[in-house]
Amino acid sequence: MAALPPLSTLLAFEAVARRRSFALAAGELNLTASAISHQIARLEAFLGVRLFDRSAQGVRLSTAGDAYLRRVGGALGAIGAATDDVRQGVRNSLYVHSAPSFASLWLMPRLADFARAQPDVSLFLSASHIHSDFALGQADLDIRYGIPQWPELVVEPLFDERILPLASPAFVQRHALREPADLLAAPMIQSVVGVLQWGDWLAAQGVRPAPERYALRFDRAQLALDAAVQGLGVALESAVNAAGHIAQGLLVPPFDTARALTLQAHFAVYPARHVKRPEVDAFLRWLHAQAEAMPDPLTSRSPRSLVAQGT
Repeated sequence: MAALPPLSTLLAFEAVARRRSFALAAGELNLTASAISHQIARLEAFLGVRLFDRSAQGVRLSTAGDAYLRRVGGALGAIGAATDDVRQGVRNSLYVHSAPSFASLWLMPRLADFARAQPDVSLFLSASHIHSDFALGQADLDIRYGIPQWPELVVEPLFDERILPLASPAFVQRHALREPADLLAAPMIQSVVGVLQWGDWLAAQGVRPAPERYALRFDRAQLALDAAVQGLGVALESAVNAAGHIAQGLLVPPFDTARALTLQAHFAVYPARHVKRPEVDAFLRWLHAQAEAMPDPLTSRSPRSLVAQGT
């Protein structure tokens, strides 16, 4: 195993990075500011890099410090959670990490069913765009969004999803969206983390070029969908993520749903050894069963209700 810095230096580093203050970190850890400064100096000497930029305005992470925090912070969180489990006598714990929008829009509405099916499993769910580092023990299972390029891990696709423009019914009528080319004259919302972008969808419809700028840009599908519900523009999103919005009539496809593009972008990812744990195996079986039972959001309502009136 690679040499590790003293745990006390890592705790000091995480506290200063989170609080952006040596004094506040010192108070949290019941140390003096001088002791915290000494711990940071020890860690920087151990790593051979500067972790913080200091100025009269305070401290901020350096580029190296920011990258280090993303990995060390998760590892310390995993250690803390495991310690709490042992101290509190928690057994059958399961740590699941997920892409944020999938966690809030798809997973959360279904978790009550998992709790009923597996009442003895203690589930901890976290969400971010940063993938879990399994080598650090940050998660038992990661639900990732993106192009599957994760060697040495088991990668299981969850479902096919259709990507298409979605907008509020009032927005569709107000902007007279009848053909894909009409989008170029309307406010468009970009989800910057999407595997499939507006340029891909427009090109598939024979519309070129794609806009050089967008009315709004977001790094999460949920934010793009919320903006579309508010009538701020038309979003290009997954019908799976937007299933609740579509079912409530808050969003509709402006055009025939046959124009949707299909892809696989959500995956259950884990080291092969993890599935030997009964909790992981149970969650995977439940996850796939939920995906298979999921109704198609574009066909579960009547065709008339899926396209705004007058388009």
